[in-house]
Amino acid sequence: MQAQEDSTRPSVSGLVDRFGRMAMDLRVSLTDRCNLRCTYCMPEEGLAWLPKQTLLTDDEVVQLVRIAVERLGVTEIRFTGGEPMLRPGLVKIVSDTAALSPRPKLSVTTNGIGLTRLAGALAAVGLDRVNVSLDTLRPGRFEALARRSRLEDVLTGLRTADEAGLRPVKLNAVLMRGINDDEAVDLLSFALEHGYELRFIEQMPLDAQHAWRREDMVAGEEILAQLRSVFTLTPDPHLRGAAPAETWLVDGFVGMDGEPAKVGVIASVTQPFCGACDRTRLTADGQVRNCLFSEDETDLRGLVRAGADDEMIADAWRAAMWGKRAGHGIDDPTFLQPSRPMSAIGG
Repeated sequence: MQAQEDSTRPSVSGLVDRFGRMAMDLRVSLTDRCNLRCTYCMPEEGLAWLPKQTLLTDDEVVQLVRIAVERLGVTEIRFTGGEPMLRPGLVKIVSDTAALSPRPKLSVTTNGIGLTRLAGALAAVGLDRVNVSLDTLRPGRFEALARRSRLEDVLTGLRTADEAGLRPVKLNAVLMRGINDDEAVDLLSFALEHGYELRFIEQMPLDAQHAWRREDMVAGEEILAQLRSVFTLTPDPHLRGAAPAETWLVDGFVGMDGEPAKVGVIASVTQPFCGACDRTRLTADGQVRNCLFSEDETDLRGLVRAGADDEMIADAWRAAMWGKRAGHGIDDPTFLQPSRPMSAIGG
């Protein structure tokens, strides 16, 4: 759906919404495809993938990213999926994005399998760091969750990314009741041992099967209670700002950068951070989403392919963000899960 013009929208260059938030962090999905079949994301047989002709080309991705950086004030770019390492043009896209001025911060969210192959090349062309999903350290449990026996590939990818200088290597872990809810301490111990930064994320209603149940979600406070049974955690004195994770210092441990080691919790469901959200999202088929849980999308691909100039595209993007809601509304009785699953929206 194309965002409608609003006469009350201020004449500003950035991506401001009616609540005064400014979007400066762009998540760009490069594909909806993945080489895992995680149970909380998609069915075993996979999904009906987006038709190839609907996907943005590499040049179209870079064009829209350039507009975001040069005209809309975006300062951080995260390439996501699906699994972005499956995108053949990933290295060139990162290279072209790193050449923009002002240069944005660049990261990739990945399942880690492709890092052994690509970490060095990505670091060489300007990627700053990676976020890697890792929900378990147990091979059998990994295979049950991901429906693929690839844990050792992920762990090798982490080491390769660290050696390539893509630091801090950040780990994202989702705990699910009765599945891996006993691994909080093990995951943090692993991260501390290797100098990685761990973030626990509350499971959100974004699965393709629409099977999410709040009672199966392990809440942030429960995760912290598990961690405090072993570690001493001190609130991080640095301002959180628009960061989604609330972080704690892990007393007695030091990160690879010599700074105190940290652990974070992204409590998107129980303690929403919508009031400080600074994100805008671009799907692999060129749709702007002003919220992860948005019901509407704005088609930028159509504008690009119709030959619209940069300012016309930028203003359509501004209009899309102006309509952003105050919050995701998960706790509202009228809440509806997005029709697109997370793999098609982009993490």
